[in-house]
Amino acid sequence: MHSHLHTPYNINCEEIMTALDECHARGFLHKALGNCNDIKREVNRCLAGERYARAKRNRDDAREKRKRIEKIWAEERAAESGGSGSNTAAT
Repeated sequence: MHSHLHTPYNINCEEIMTALDECHARGFLHKALGNCNDIKREVNRCLAGERYARAKRNRDDAREKRKRIEKIWAEERAAESGGSGSNTAAT
């Protein structure tokens, strides 16, 4: 298996990836005849699930950060408009 797949992000897929490594270690002919295809599909399914969960967490975190930032911006706008009177001077 590719070393970059064995990461903390994919720890839930470690067992399946190890099984695929073992299947591939049986030899080229075993692999070439498609005997590892089912395991490979399971690895792909697991990695896709992990990637989806990670992306969902990232989206949720980004939404929360955006809400906090927009709240700060709204407070700054309120302070600017309330503290200095009218900011719309004619130029």
